Amino acid sequence: MASIPAWKTLTPDTPRIQLRLAGDKRKHNEGRVEVFYNAAWGTVCDDDFTIHAAQVVCKELGYLEAVSWSPSSKYGKGQGPIWFDNLHCTGKEKTLALCPSNGIGISDCKHSEDVGVVCSDKRIPGFKFVNTLPNHVENLDIQVEDVRIRAILSSYRKRIPVTEGYVEVKDDGKWKQICNTEWTQHNSRIICGMFGFPGERKYNARVYKKPTYWDYAVNCTGNEAHLSSCKLGQGTSMKPNETCPGGLPVVVSCVPGRDFAPTPMTGFRKAFRQEQPLVRLRGGAIVGEGRVEVLKNGEWGTICDDNWSLLSATVVCRELGFGTAIEALSGGRLGQGMGPVHMNEVECSGFEKSITECFFNKEALGCSHEEDAAVRCNVPAMGFQESLRLSGGRNPYEGRVEVLVERNGSLVWGTVCSDSWGTMEAMVVCRQLGLGFASNTFQETWYWPGEVSADSVVMSGVRCSGTEMSLSHCLHHGAHLSCAKGGGRNAAGVSCSETAPDLVLNPQVVEQTTYMEDRPMFMLQCAYEENCLSSNSSQAPANSYRRLLRFSSQIHNNGQSDFRPKAGRHSWVWHECHRHYHSMEVFTLYDLFTLNGTKVAEGHKASFCLEDSECDEGIEKRYECANFGEQGITVGCWDTYRHDIDCQWIDISELKPGDYIFQIVINPNYEVPESDYTNNIMKCRCRYDGHRVWMYSCHNGKTYSIKSKSGLLNNQVTHR
Repeated sequence: MASIPAWKTLTPDTPRIQLRLAGDKRKHNEGRVEVFYNAAWGTVCDDDFTIHAAQVVCKELGYLEAVSWSPSSKYGKGQGPIWFDNLHCTGKEKTLALCPSNGIGISDCKHSEDVGVVCSDKRIPGFKFVNTLPNHVENLDIQVEDVRIRAILSSYRKRIPVTEGYVEVKDDGKWKQICNTEWTQHNSRIICGMFGFPGERKYNARVYKKPTYWDYAVNCTGNEAHLSSCKLGQGTSMKPNETCPGGLPVVVSCVPGRDFAPTPMTGFRKAFRQEQPLVRLRGGAIVGEGRVEVLKNGEWGTICDDNWSLLSATVVCRELGFGTAIEALSGGRLGQGMGPVHMNEVECSGFEKSITECFFNKEALGCSHEEDAAVRCNVPAMGFQESLRLSGGRNPYEGRVEVLVERNGSLVWGTVCSDSWGTMEAMVVCRQLGLGFASNTFQETWYWPGEVSADSVVMSGVRCSGTEMSLSHCLHHGAHLSCAKGGGRNAAGVSCSETAPDLVLNPQVVEQTTYMEDRPMFMLQCAYEENCLSSNSSQAPANSYRRLLRFSSQIHNNGQSDFRPKAGRHSWVWHECHRHYHSMEVFTLYDLFTLNGTKVAEGHKASFCLEDSECDEGIEKRYECANFGEQGITVGCWDTYRHDIDCQWIDISELKPGDYIFQIVINPNYEVPESDYTNNIMKCRCRYDGHRVWMYSCHNGKTYSIKSKSGLLNNQVTHR
């Protein structure tokens, strides 16, 4: 049922005001509270402001509730009068003008005290926008309950995602079309961006039916992130039963990013790939979110969050084939990067093709990775979560995995075979359901009784790379299922988490600590027992020497949750040689390759001890191995394996002189879920002449390249 507009219940002497959220916004539903009164926009002072006052603001704007409020001009200083000061709201007022205050326009505040609010994403059902200031419509932001693209042509109705159709707004509980007489390409750009599409295109105008029109036009500049930031156009003032004078209903036709565009031969691309090589997102749980990294002189680096805005975030999103930004995140919210900070104080117009074209300050003095900028982008609604569910868990984040498939012409729910079910497959499930990262995988789910009717296995042989948007995109058996275990109690299960750790090796430490040592065999008995020497060492006499390539490893946890071994304490293995417990069978792999990729030497080191060696300032160590202590690496801490401990080497006794590639892989079996596995590999160039060794050009990442010529160049942008 539609709600009764607030203004219909107000007394004539109540001041008529309109509200909007303005300023340096990170999301469309937050900002500095601004009030339009007496033909001028002004602000609200933070004195005596409470969550109850924020509640009134948000509801007046059509949002379901307030989430929080911020004093001291968090969203920048406003201009004009300070209309309200010392507000004392109960939260139930129909408008801010009804809250007790000093009186409208009476204030002793400065704009440094301008208040801001964050409202919920959800809108009030049945909300109807009522313009009480018809002579100032051009100053008002758009406030509607909802907006959609409704496909009309049969060819578009069957297509996912919906890219073309009527633009409809929900006002007063009813869906209405918009008259296109004042519609511009900028407006289409914003609508497409909201629905996850980077661009818009022309379409063939057709009249499908007699529409119900909304009372207003829309006026966007083209760089807004959301329709609610656009201004109202003049009302169409149509008579009942009158069609849009001289016009038609607005239709938009959007251009999806490459990874969301269906192709006749292959359908949707099975795994998500970045469209642009100059910019990438890392550390995000779902497609379209992550820490922003840019390429400069062949090296990936981050962006400092000074002045980071929704406008700049939207440029990144569109560049990567998504729509506009939902949120511009700051403070390393999606994990901290490594390497340089390439950009600071980024300012975009909103129409740039790449973030590298925006104005920025390349001097990042005072910026650390604690200030790494990130984004959340609008992505097209693919409907993937409708064909997958978790069943039987104690909460929505865990359960037996059940998928919806077609069998004999009808859709049925069933389970997934747990043979070889692992972290990568679980990651795809959690992403598809929008539940974050995988935290655990399960090959037995008897403790999670799912739907009995869904016990049968309907998917087997699942193999995922970890980047797929849907479990159905992973490799799997077709109609010929093969699952010795069967479904039911042995079906695959997952638990998901909104956060995950992210281990990153410091390449500079490896480069600075590498050296060679010739060590007698009789001093390597423990290392021999742990297979840390080459296979030929079994024939070596006790008085012979092994040549060892030694180095230190400094492994940082740059994620959002602690790195903990998968195995519980009860299953840790005691090693008498080293007098400590192993909590992971293999934690790191050390390998030497020829330049053409042939492995010539290897080493491995069990996770004999995961602990916090050192931490960033202000972070306390939580894990240490002494006295059978808890093992792990805390967020913001690092574990250092010094060059002088056993197995922290590669045995190169049989290595011929030459040029090689040295590689370290952390958590190589993906035993513990992480937010980003691409930075678990470190590679260096290595030269050995038979007497000396040089380690150089160490870097994180899967590929090795000498300096790349593409990327962020100093002369491509303006240094301020």
